[in-house]
Amino acid sequence: MSGYDVEKVKSGQRTNTICLLILACVAVGVSLYMLAPVLVPFVLALFFTYCLTPLIDFQQSRLKFPKMLALVVTALLGVLILVITGGVVLATVRQMSENGGAYQVQIAKLFERIAAAVPIQKLGLDPNEVAESLKKLPQMALRGILPAIVDSSMSVISNGALVVIFMLFILMGRSPMVDKNDNILNEIESRVKKYIISKVLVSMITAALVWLTLWLLKVDFALVFGVLAFVLNFIPNVGSAIATLLPLPIVILSPEHTILAKFAAILIPGAIQLIMGNIVEPKIMGETLDLHPITILLTLIFFGMIWGIPGMFLATPITAVIKIILERSSSGKAVAEVLAGRLDALKRVKKGSLE
Repeated sequence: MSGYDVEKVKSGQRTNTICLLILACVAVGVSLYMLAPVLVPFVLALFFTYCLTPLIDFQQSRLKFPKMLALVVTALLGVLILVITGGVVLATVRQMSENGGAYQVQIAKLFERIAAAVPIQKLGLDPNEVAESLKKLPQMALRGILPAIVDSSMSVISNGALVVIFMLFILMGRSPMVDKNDNILNEIESRVKKYIISKVLVSMITAALVWLTLWLLKVDFALVFGVLAFVLNFIPNVGSAIATLLPLPIVILSPEHTILAKFAAILIPGAIQLIMGNIVEPKIMGETLDLHPITILLTLIFFGMIWGIPGMFLATPITAVIKIILERSSSGKAVAEVLAGRLDALKRVKKGSLE
């Protein structure tokens, strides 16, 4: 066989491999989407298991609690945190409904200032009709928000029961990690646990600073915005931006705040998110994940599309686990290097020199 024929065969094999890889990715994506009702609670249970194992291990090793007692204490602590969080959310919804009239007045005043600065008649709009529509906006928003909150709460409760069942079985069947056995499961548990502990620590500090800033500036619902800053910090990049912009409508519609205070209520939390996310968090985590920001963003979009908001929370640890598995495979090392942003691995693959 001539050199031309050999090269043609290799080219055909590469084409077949790429086509099979594309088909496999599509099949995996469809499978993940179709199995979401089962996979999402299971992966969430794994995630919460890694969150709780340090506390359980502490009770067993330091306090000498039996395994079942440690599980019960941890479960009660988790329920207490959920009850407190739910109470804060319900109190906020109640306060928002009570303050709807005040926000309605502020929207009307804001529209009057905008109408004075911008002649909306030239845009073909009737100022009186627009003003009436804006006056009804808070009530319409509350009528839409409250049923959505109830539906979301019921969905969380139903999925939460399945998550708890999965989590209890995982914790009851879990054996302590043995450091001397250097296997892939221990590496996954070690890296994911370090990521979660670091993320929880950074999120708690961020949430406390955001809450303190908004509280000192006397912004309504400061505690809720602090809790949301903690939760949204688990969504890389996008979550911190959303948490910074959430107080914006409340701040704008608050008549007691000066222009300087309104700017401070947005800029200071934004600066906190920026410093914690780009300076403090990388120093704490180090090379725990070793993922390129573009990789994190793309996986965030992908899992958000197939699993919704839970997928956005789980995208980063899932990608980290996939990377660990690929690193242990001789044929997957190049892909793991690409996920870390080291594109020169592709050149080494062509030369057959990837170690």
